[in-house]
Amino acid sequence: MILALAIIADVVPARQRGKYSGIMGAVFAVSSVAGPLLGGFFTDGPGWRWAFWMNIPLGILAIVSAIFFLKLPKRAFSKPKIDFPGMIVLALAATSLVLFTTWGGTTYDWNSPIIIGLIVATVVFAVLFVFIESRAAEPVIPLKLFTNRNFNLTTAAGLITGVAMFGALAYMPTYLQMVTGVGATDAGLLMIPMMGALLVASIGSGQIVSRTGKYKLIPIVGMFVTALGLFLLSTLTATTAIPIMCLYLAVMGLGLGMSMQILVLVVQNSFPRAIVGTATSSNNFFRQIGSSLGAAIVGSLFVTRLTDILASSLPAGSTGDGGTNSLTPAIVNALPDAARSVIVNAYNDALTPIFLLMVPLVLVAAVLLMFVQEKPLATRIEKTDAEKVDGEKADGDTDATAAASGDDEMSLSRELLDESLSTGANPTAEPVLSGRTGSIRVTD
Repeated sequence: MILALAIIADVVPARQRGKYSGIMGAVFAVSSVAGPLLGGFFTDGPGWRWAFWMNIPLGILAIVSAIFFLKLPKRAFSKPKIDFPGMIVLALAATSLVLFTTWGGTTYDWNSPIIIGLIVATVVFAVLFVFIESRAAEPVIPLKLFTNRNFNLTTAAGLITGVAMFGALAYMPTYLQMVTGVGATDAGLLMIPMMGALLVASIGSGQIVSRTGKYKLIPIVGMFVTALGLFLLSTLTATTAIPIMCLYLAVMGLGLGMSMQILVLVVQNSFPRAIVGTATSSNNFFRQIGSSLGAAIVGSLFVTRLTDILASSLPAGSTGDGGTNSLTPAIVNALPDAARSVIVNAYNDALTPIFLLMVPLVLVAAVLLMFVQEKPLATRIEKTDAEKVDGEKADGDTDATAAASGDDEMSLSRELLDESLSTGANPTAEPVLSGRTGSIRVTD
């Protein structure tokens, strides 16, 4: 998906890029709905392994489509110097970060040697990464990106968006199964309002940006709407009607659709074409880190809260040998009403307050975006130096054309000067011919 966004930036002017980015956001929304739906269908039907097998024909179709339909501009190719040390250290830092946020407080205590070691490893690898990048010939994430204010602000906002979006998406389908008693496929269908709103908002905001050239206000409003959606989700109870749940999900989808792709456009519009792909991928990397952190942190808090609530509500050992992990929707729905009610209410009380904790975080993102500098969107593709040279060679009569144009401008300037002198506009003016530009200037 990142490469697709980079390709769009390479062939579509920034002013028109909004509507294409909106379509990309719509594709993401459709995929996010189709994925859980197909996953639920395979789980209920032929088996969960087909959720992985199905990706093989889809991958082949994508490769064939790229080979036959993707047409890119030709340019001189130079072999890149791949930053292997930077890539390895960055992967180690990201892995350590995700692991300690996932395991901390659940699998291991926060003061356990493993968690402390992962925290130390995260810091050490992050510092080492900065050291390597400052000396790399072609760094995987150039440090000069962080000297751009728009990049820093939108990257921070994108990270927060990832935390909010995937913190909610990771557990909402299971929550819907637990609370409403529906199957996996139906739970996927109940997520359609969220993704449908995201689709409409993404396409609509992209069209607005392309027509008006203004983009700063839309993601700010989107963040406030996302915060509203999270607040509404925090008010859910085990007895909330399904249409109300779907409405709250749609509100959150509307906010996410107004902000996700526009943030990418802001980043792309802040850098020259030569590094726009690097800037796009770097921005998305931190958004993916936010997505992983969102799922990990929400999961850690949720499991801790659910364990504590069930421990105070159910007799010891009633959840089985697997603890809370053994409480699948199918098992819970098969329990007697009294036991099921206790577990469903515990699930609700453990999850929904976490949504409220994310509201201030999203509001911080809205405030950050208020400081974005709204630069004019380019209306044409910036040419690289190599392309400019090729263009000049292709147009052999460039100099002759320029000379002819200069002669015409000089003749016109003389006529205007003669007319102004004949009408007494400036009788003391003296025409001076500029040989460098082929134009006339008037001096007293």
